[in-house]
Amino acid sequence: MKAATHWTIGLIGYGEVGRILAEDLRAQGLAVCAYDIKLNKADSAMDLSIHATELGVALLGDHAEVAKNSDLVISAVTASQTVLVAQAVAPGMVPGAYFLDFNSASPGAKQQAANLIDAAGGKYVEGAVMTSVPPHRIKVPLLLGGSFAAELAPHLSTLGFSPKVASDKLGVASATKMCRSVMIKGLEAMVIESFTTARFYGVEDAVVASLYETFPGIDWEKQAAYFFQRVIEHGRRRSEEVREVAETVCDAGLAPWSTSGTAERQAWVADLADAGLFGERGTPEFARSANWRVEADRMLAHVQSKDETREPKH
Repeated sequence: MKAATHWTIGLIGYGEVGRILAEDLRAQGLAVCAYDIKLNKADSAMDLSIHATELGVALLGDHAEVAKNSDLVISAVTASQTVLVAQAVAPGMVPGAYFLDFNSASPGAKQQAANLIDAAGGKYVEGAVMTSVPPHRIKVPLLLGGSFAAELAPHLSTLGFSPKVASDKLGVASATKMCRSVMIKGLEAMVIESFTTARFYGVEDAVVASLYETFPGIDWEKQAAYFFQRVIEHGRRRSEEVREVAETVCDAGLAPWSTSGTAERQAWVADLADAGLFGERGTPEFARSANWRVEADRMLAHVQSKDETREPKH
């Protein structure tokens, strides 16, 4: 097999994560091709095409065409599309080529995807991205799982990734990710709900001060601004991931009370963002406020516009 430095990398999904990977892979001179369903929509195709052209990324016609031209296919789409992407890629998989599933999906979904890719002659590896991609870019901590994980790991390291093999058993890496997301995505939703409610009652400074006392290692002002911004910008993707988390919790025999609420809050914020409450998507101003209070006030103005008689209870 040729060296990883001579591979063609195929990206399924050319959103935030896909574009970051494309940038870092192309910076090493690697050949990259990609496909995204948004290429079929006029309002999004232009921006993706411009980015790809500037980088020298070849945009192809469909999932299978990417697979036919790739030594390594990376699926980086929303969680709900995990199995559907595997189905669409499978007919084009080159025997012996790798398929790295970057998606935040449940262990069950990863196992379904693996069955499809392996049956087509590919080598499926589940990937669990263990923190937000943008700060780390291609070096984001990545847990690998499956029978081909140990085989792929050194190749990924050569390409600039930071992989760690979690298990040769499918589901272990994604279960680790899902259980972490109960906490991380839940904390995002709780901060938005807590801080926005506190803003309504005029007690936000007291609440933040109390949190600093209880958890002095966290800069709550900075963390809250980050949480608000990320959920406003990526709440739809996050809500889908948390629904996968809820499936993971259910498979363990527990009712997903916390995760269900988290998914609803993330989706609610995503709906407001889609409606333009936080500005126009794609502009520098969208979801870039350094002060979470600005975004909380927008949310409160929205809900209070439906019931203008409500007053804070002091």
